[in-house]
Amino acid sequence: MSDSLYAQYLRERSFDHIVETDKGFASYRYVKDGKSVYIVDIYVVPEARKEGVAAAMADTIVEEARKKGCTELLGSVCPSAKGSTTSLQVLLGYGMSLQSASNDFIVFSKEIK
Repeated sequence: MSDSLYAQYLRERSFDHIVETDKGFASYRYVKDGKSVYIVDIYVVPEARKEGVAAAMADTIVEEARKKGCTELLGSVCPSAKGSTTSLQVLLGYGMSLQSASNDFIVFSKEIK
């Protein structure tokens, strides 16, 4: 699959990376002196949800991060955002744990082994 316009934009304008499939995408960035990888966004087309697509993309990100020496995966949810309950369920289902919460922002983490 060739790069989408969004992937081209990320490469040109940010330090974010992207995993894309025909069923969705996940954008991510390396943080904390390169020891953590933060999943910025995950989107799966509605007809492919509950098929493990998000977990497969997260696995790809974790594998790349592991090769770079990362030891922690981070994700977040804004509770006031549309679909936030589903986002919380996805992060918890992937084995992530609550790291911190403040105002309208919750951070989750998972050790990369």
